Amino acid sequence: MAAHKVRRLRKGAATTAAAALAVAALSASQAPGATGAPDTLQASAGLNAPAPEASADGNATANATGNSPYYTDLPPLDSPAPSPSAVIGTPVSRGEGEAGIPATVLDAYKKAEAELRATKPGCNLPWQLLAAIGKVESGQARGGNVTADGTTIGRIIGPQLDGNGFALIKDTDHGVYDGNSSYDQAIGPMQFIPSTWAWAGRDGNGDGKADPNNIYDAALAAGHYLCRGGWDLSQERDLHSAILSYNNSSDYLALVLNWVEYYRKGTHSVPDGSGGVPAHRSDEGLPRTSVPVGPHPVGPKPGKPGKPTKPANPPKNNPSPDPTTPGSPSPEPTPPTGTPTPSDTVDHLVSPDLDGTQLTATAGDAFDRRIGARAVTKGGGSVAKIRVRFTITGDTDATFTGGEKVATIATDTKGVALAPELRAGEQTGTFKITSTVVGHPVKGIDYTATVTARPADKLVRTDGTVLTATPGGEFAGQVKVKATYRGAPAAKVGATATLARSADSTAANIAGPYFKDANGLPVRALTGLTTDADGMLTLPKLYADLFSGTYLLRVTTPGGGSVTVELKVAVATTASASPSPSPSASS
Repeated sequence: MAAHKVRRLRKGAATTAAAALAVAALSASQAPGATGAPDTLQASAGLNAPAPEASADGNATANATGNSPYYTDLPPLDSPAPSPSAVIGTPVSRGEGEAGIPATVLDAYKKAEAELRATKPGCNLPWQLLAAIGKVESGQARGGNVTADGTTIGRIIGPQLDGNGFALIKDTDHGVYDGNSSYDQAIGPMQFIPSTWAWAGRDGNGDGKADPNNIYDAALAAGHYLCRGGWDLSQERDLHSAILSYNNSSDYLALVLNWVEYYRKGTHSVPDGSGGVPAHRSDEGLPRTSVPVGPHPVGPKPGKPGKPTKPANPPKNNPSPDPTTPGSPSPEPTPPTGTPTPSDTVDHLVSPDLDGTQLTATAGDAFDRRIGARAVTKGGGSVAKIRVRFTITGDTDATFTGGEKVATIATDTKGVALAPELRAGEQTGTFKITSTVVGHPVKGIDYTATVTARPADKLVRTDGTVLTATPGGEFAGQVKVKATYRGAPAAKVGATATLARSADSTAANIAGPYFKDANGLPVRALTGLTTDADGMLTLPKLYADLFSGTYLLRVTTPGGGSVTVELKVAVATTASASPSPSPSASS
C-alpha cells in the first residue's frame, strides 16, 4: 500500500540510511513502470484482458494494491530475530505466537506455492513471501476469519483511493468488487485493487470462480502476480522488484523482507480465527473518507470475459461498513441459513479403504498405502468439494510428502479425499493420523500407524582379529561387523552389543570385559548402535577387568542378524630361561 510523504513512522521504527538509500534506488529503478508491461495473465474466471499500467483517465499506475495502506508491525523482537537489513515498521514483541498462521490461510499459501512450482518452476516462489504479504496486507485474513472454503467472513477492504492522503484511482469496476462506483478500494486478504484483480484473479479452490475475498484465490493470484515478467524470486534483485511491484514503497519492501525471514525461521498452523491482527498501520494520522459500501461483491462468472457482472441484490437490513481500515470486516451476514454449504451436509467421515485403519512401515520408508477419508451424508450419500484435514499426532518424525505434518485435501466427485504419501522417519513406535472436515465438527476417522526398526537378517565379522587382553588392560583391536538384508547392505540398522553371561543367555555379564560409558564407567550392554550407509558397524573399545577367562560378545540386529565374538583375558607369559650347565666335577 502507499509510500506517502506524509507517513510518520511510530516510535521504535528503525532505519538504516545506507539500506534505505539502496532500497529507494531499487524503488526508483524497478518500479512497475520501469520493468515493462507485465505479461498477459489469463484468469481462471475467463478474464483475459492485458494487465493495465495506467487507466485512460490518468489514474495512478495500477499495481497490485494501488499503494494502499498496510500494517507496519514488525516480527517479534524476541522470536526469531528479524533480518538485519533495513528494519522499517512498528516493533512488536508478542513472542512465538506471532509465528502461528491460521490453518486454512497457511494451506492456501502452500497450495499456491505448489501450483506455481509446477506451472512456473523458474519463478521459485516461496510460500513465506505470500505469508509475509498476507501479514502486512490483512493480518492473515484478520487472523484466519474465513469459512471452510477459504472465503473471508465479511469483506476486507481498504480506504477509497481518492487522492486524499492516498493514491488517486478512479472507479474501474463499477463498484462490483468494492461497492464504490466513484473510486477503487483494495479488496480481500491480499488487498488487490479491482483493476488489477480483473486480469490477475485466479480460481485457487476449484469452485469455478475467482473471488478476491477467498484466500485460496487471492493467494494464487498473488503468486502469479509476483511470478510475472520472468522473475526468479530466488535472486535478490528479482525478489525486490516483485515486492516493489506489489506496493511501490521502500518501507514496504523492508517490512515484507523482515516477515519473509521470520517465517523462514519457523512457523506453525493455528486454528482458523485464532490468529492475532496487527495493531499499527502505515496511514495512521491521515484523513479517511467513509463511503457507503454494498453487499459482498460477486466476481464475473466463469467463461464470460470482459466487463464484470453486477453484484447480487444485498441481503435485507445489511448495514454499510466503514471501509477505511484494511483488515476490518464489514458487518454483513454470512450466507443465508436456508442455503447449506456442502460441508453442512456432511454427517461423518468413513474410511474408503477396505484394508482398515492400521498402517505399518519400516523406518525411513513410505507406508504401504495412502490413507483417505470419504465424506458422507446422514443417508450415506457422497459429498464432493469439501475439505478434509489430515493431521499427524503423537511423538513421531513421520511426515506427509514435503515434510508436512498437516495436509488439507478436497473431496472428489465420489466424496473421497486421499492424503499425500505418508513416510516414516527414523523414530520407531506408534502414532495417529486424524481426519476432520474443515470448518464443520463431525465425526472423523483416526488411523494408527506403526514404524518398525530397519531389519538385517545377517551379521558377519569383518576384522578377523583374535581379541585378547591382560587383566586390567584393554583389547588391542575393535570389533567390526557388516549387516545385510536379503544379501544387500543394511544401512541405518539399529544394533545391540551385549557381553553375555553364556552362550545360552541374553543377559549381560556382571564381570569380565566391558565398554565404557560417557563418564568412563564400565557398561556391558550397548543399545542405539547404528550401521552406516554400507551396513558397517565398528564397536567402541573393549577393556578387561581383573578376572581371567574366555568371554562372549554378542551383536544382534532386528530381523535376526547375530554374530558372537570370543574375548580372552589371560596373564601374559614369558619364555623360561635355559638352565645353566652344571660345573664340571673334574678337577
